[in-house]
Amino acid sequence: MLGLIGFAIVGRVPSAAEALRLAPAALVDVPKEGGLQTAVLAGGCFWGIQGVFQHVEGVVSATSGYAGGSAETASYEQTETGLTGHAEAVRVVFDPQKISYGTLLRIFFSAAHDPTQLDRQGPDIGPQYRSAIFPLDEQQAKVAKSYIEQLDEAKSFNSEIATTVEPGRSFYVAERYHQDYMYNNPGQPYIAVHERPKIEALRRLFPALYRAQPVLAAGRAG
Repeated sequence: MLGLIGFAIVGRVPSAAEALRLAPAALVDVPKEGGLQTAVLAGGCFWGIQGVFQHVEGVVSATSGYAGGSAETASYEQTETGLTGHAEAVRVVFDPQKISYGTLLRIFFSAAHDPTQLDRQGPDIGPQYRSAIFPLDEQQAKVAKSYIEQLDEAKSFNSEIATTVEPGRSFYVAERYHQDYMYNNPGQPYIAVHERPKIEALRRLFPALYRAQPVLAAGRAG
């Protein structure tokens, strides 16, 4: 996404945020039991995905990183080639007593990205920007697959959902300068045009779950 910042200033690129809409609640969900749980989600530039979930009540942490590839390590330089199989992703740790996995997915589909875009989000193009869910157990996989089927059957979006459900392989934490990027760079053109509108969509679509003060990754990443 760094190479597209200048284009955001001189040209008009459709933002994924323009397609955001309130998706229906998941009919199948993970039971609200036990301690903290983790979700791994990918939907374009991780700056925006992280920023959205940092503003969600019940989220304990949201960390930018890389998921989905087969290599035993990942970095920004490797992932941005689009050849490693990794996607920019976010690891969300949450309290299931306050928010469920299914509700996180509802936010993911409604406010965090456009799930109908294949291998891209807005100006960011390539498989590293794909829409994907990485379940960490069979319950999460069941909920994710069921929800995608539910949304497609209900024709909740104008096009078929492109989101894939992939094996929850290792998650590699992104470089420190990528953490809390939206919070630390609110006036950057790319953030202002393509990512900040998602925070406003979250506040508008999920007022009861919106938190004004984000939970930051600084000091938590790793």
